[in-house]
Amino acid sequence: QLQFVESGGGFVQPGGSLRLSCVASGFTLDYYAIGWFRQAPGKERERVSCISSRHGSTDYADSVKGRFTISRDNAKNTVYLQMTSLKPEDTAVYFCAAHTACSGYPFDYWGQGTQVTVST
Repeated sequence: QLQFVESGGGFVQPGGSLRLSCVASGFTLDYYAIGWFRQAPGKERERVSCISSRHGSTDYADSVKGRFTISRDNAKNTVYLQMTSLKPEDTAVYFCAAHTACSGYPFDYWGQGTQVTVST
């Protein structure tokens, strides 16, 4: 079965940091753009960041620019999301998914997600 397995979520106080990992299962990441998405209770899913396959170009939602960093290690078949200066509004379930390009739609191979909770 082709899917991602996300991990690294948890409970953190405002201003804290977390690093999320996204490991591909059943396929290799090399030729895919990988996006991180999040969905908070009662809200629509939003794309947080994306990294392209060929040049490693990245993009970020305005709400996380300067605080989150996406990276990939194709040798480990893994994409990371380093999150710093976390805010309560970052609380959500975080997912990763793949497409041939960051501009593509829809993304595929969704995992179960990992919960991030930012609170005092």
